[in-house]
Amino acid sequence: MSAPTSGPRTLLALNWKMNKTTTEARAWGRELAGGFERGDVEVAVMAPAISLPGLKESLPGGVDVGGQDVSAHESGAYTGEISAAMLRDVHATYVIVGHSERREYHGETDAVVAAKARQAQAHGLTPIVCVGEGLEVRERGEQVAYTLAQLRGSLDGVAENVVVAYEPVWAIGTGKTATADDAEELAAAIRGALREQYGELAAGLRVLYGGSVKPDNVASICAQPNVNGALVGGASLKVDDVLGMVNALK
Repeated sequence: MSAPTSGPRTLLALNWKMNKTTTEARAWGRELAGGFERGDVEVAVMAPAISLPGLKESLPGGVDVGGQDVSAHESGAYTGEISAAMLRDVHATYVIVGHSERREYHGETDAVVAAKARQAQAHGLTPIVCVGEGLEVRERGEQVAYTLAQLRGSLDGVAENVVVAYEPVWAIGTGKTATADDAEELAAAIRGALREQYGELAAGLRVLYGGSVKPDNVASICAQPNVNGALVGGASLKVDDVLGMVNALK
């Protein structure tokens, strides 16, 4: 299964996780501005919510910011939650929902992920919906069936302005990396599921790969027909690595 020859613009979604203070985030943004050249690759930084306003001010033009999570609720008595309206108010463009760490450590179900994605869309944010399998599932050879079931549940009632990130959980933060062929296998299956749900619009939707992405492997992964970018964790924290990935994709 192949993607269209003129596919969607490549996206590097940088997930800082729980790293960098607001002061450090501003400094990172200024450092990036010193070496970043706007091109064909779209870059979005998913920083801790408290750092988004300061980071946005320091970033070069053409680099977006986004949230790492969002509440499934509009507003109200939900202590510690961040609403979609709050993220949009600080000029966020994207928000990650259903990251494997949220699913594992906070017990988020597909239904919760779908509710968060719908809430994000209601406020003009593009959700990056994460799906992917752990080691046991992969060893049983059930990675496609598992991931597509997770995807369908996580996209219940979700409109087409969505990005999907495939993150093989066994490769996150371990230094292990799925081969480019492994990434394409799942990305192609995801593309097929998106086509079932959204029809011809699926050709323009982006499927990202996330799992130990670095400057030395990002190009081979993103060269796959159905991979349109990467969700980057550890390598997103150093400006040199980010610039290296951007340059590798030129």
